[in-house]
Amino acid sequence: MIRYITKRLAIMVLTLFLVATMIFLLFRTMPGDPTASMVDPSIPREARQALLERYGLHESLWTQYTIFVRDIVRLDFGNSYFYNRSVLAVIGTRLPATLILMFTAMLIAYVVGVFGGAWMAWHRGTLAESTGVTVSLIFRSAPTFWVGLMAIMIFAVNLGWFPAQGMRTTGYEGETFAEIFLNRDFVRHLILPAIVAGMYFLATPLLIMRNSMLEVLSEDYIEMARAKGLRELVILYAHAARNALLPVVTAGALFVGSAIGGQVLIEVVFSWPGLGREIVQAVTRSDYPLAQGIFIIISGLVMFMNLIADILYAFLDPRISYR
Repeated sequence: MIRYITKRLAIMVLTLFLVATMIFLLFRTMPGDPTASMVDPSIPREARQALLERYGLHESLWTQYTIFVRDIVRLDFGNSYFYNRSVLAVIGTRLPATLILMFTAMLIAYVVGVFGGAWMAWHRGTLAESTGVTVSLIFRSAPTFWVGLMAIMIFAVNLGWFPAQGMRTTGYEGETFAEIFLNRDFVRHLILPAIVAGMYFLATPLLIMRNSMLEVLSEDYIEMARAKGLRELVILYAHAARNALLPVVTAGALFVGSAIGGQVLIEVVFSWPGLGREIVQAVTRSDYPLAQGIFIIISGLVMFMNLIADILYAFLDPRISYR
């Protein structure tokens, strides 16, 4: 097991290094002037050149790359060109909003998915089961930005139930975590994007739970529970669903990883001030350090959750560690 975990860690580090290299090369080959977001276009060429030298952008590509790798090893992502602040400081202000939205969406997806998947398996072959599968796959297949725009048009513009964008009402300023996130205004802004993201992620736990339940329902102890005269709901959730949860739980770590990188469009559509929206703006501004830092943080989180999933699978099935 130790050898297996060490091997997975080495693969994760190598993969992260390759991803960081590709990110570095991608931004250096993209069109756009990184100084455009820092200075007025009318400033003299000498001043622009001084700015390039200040940030090391006048160096050769190889020199910039070696400095980039050295700083990454030290967890130093540099300063944002646009904000003129540390990249880690900018990420620190955006990360809580992304995590709250992600975990709320996951909670919606898992609660609905676990109970819905168990109920669908219990009613196998009925119209309810086929409808549930179809609806979940439609939300999974439909473009996220389109679903988000439809939700805004119906529930924000036409019905006026929820705000259309942002994380708080315009003009509101909060300093502490409680003032920013633990209030009614924030919850009202959170509901619509969280539901849209949750419906997008719903298919994974729903279908895993349904398939796992179909296997459990064929076990002898389910027939014994029926023979004892237990109510259907008790058999369904206290006996069958409880034993069918294992594949859903073990897939949770992998699900977190995909959810972190899968809500960029949600944040852009709803103007949610998280990492997803920030990375789009950083790419538009050619803000190399900020875009690189966010990409690497998101990639690292996804790979770390994949590692956790691999370790969970290896503990649950020791045969995996011998492969």
